[in-house]
Amino acid sequence: MPELPEVETVVRDLRAAGVAGRCIRRVEVLHPSVVVGPADKFAASLKNRKIAAVERRAKFIVFRLADGELLTLHLRMTGQLHLMREARSDKHDHLRLTLDDGRTLVYHDPRRFGRWKLARNAAEAFHHLGPEPLDGKLSPTDFAERLRRHRRQLKPLLLDQTFLAGLGNIYVDESLWAAKLHPQRLASTVKPEVAKILFAAIRRILNAAIRQRGTTLGLGEGNFASPHQTRGRYLTRLQAYGRGGEPCLRCGTPIKRTTVGQRGTHFCPACQRKR
Repeated sequence: MPELPEVETVVRDLRAAGVAGRCIRRVEVLHPSVVVGPADKFAASLKNRKIAAVERRAKFIVFRLADGELLTLHLRMTGQLHLMREARSDKHDHLRLTLDDGRTLVYHDPRRFGRWKLARNAAEAFHHLGPEPLDGKLSPTDFAERLRRHRRQLKPLLLDQTFLAGLGNIYVDESLWAAKLHPQRLASTVKPEVAKILFAAIRRILNAAIRQRGTTLGLGEGNFASPHQTRGRYLTRLQAYGRGGEPCLRCGTPIKRTTVGQRGTHFCPACQRKR
């Protein structure tokens, strides 16, 4: 579930906690499925290496090592990082990195969908990703032109990380509602001036969600929490996502929940008409 705002929250918290600059003294892979490649080789290759920086690329947490290699983590649906001083034992803790200051970075993931991976550089790690919506190099005009070239429905296209990296189900629904665009509308039919409205909505909503430390949808163990176990506050600001049957906050029509591209989708059938 974690999307760009949630991953950005995690990265900022790790930076604030001083993870950058620390050396990894011990690596414990408690469940080999959470790493790409042989678990023993992964653990051995990280021991005594320094974390130079903690960064984000799309939905990936990136630990930039001192020699330039990257340790990446995709949290997928239920992954969390806990930064701890005390020892603990939890059946859903699948990887531990013990740092040189005695703290342990614990990877917790009830579903074990998340993945850790070592890569030589960014080109190797992220060659499959498209531009990010908050990247200043991507202009509204560029975005409009990219939409025009695709005869795909808007919702699946915006979820495609090769087209635009970082968006997920929550913020696509919110952005389409803000721009009054139907999730099944063909991207190529969106006029440039409307595409620019959509692009501005995506940026505005992502930045607002980052300020609120992301979205935590429920109280269950697999819901998003920061490394210090704080919850995202953007839930109360959602306009469409998760509001099926509730009145649209713009026109009062009940929000409809349907499936688009095999993903649960929320939209207003009056405000977001399919043309």
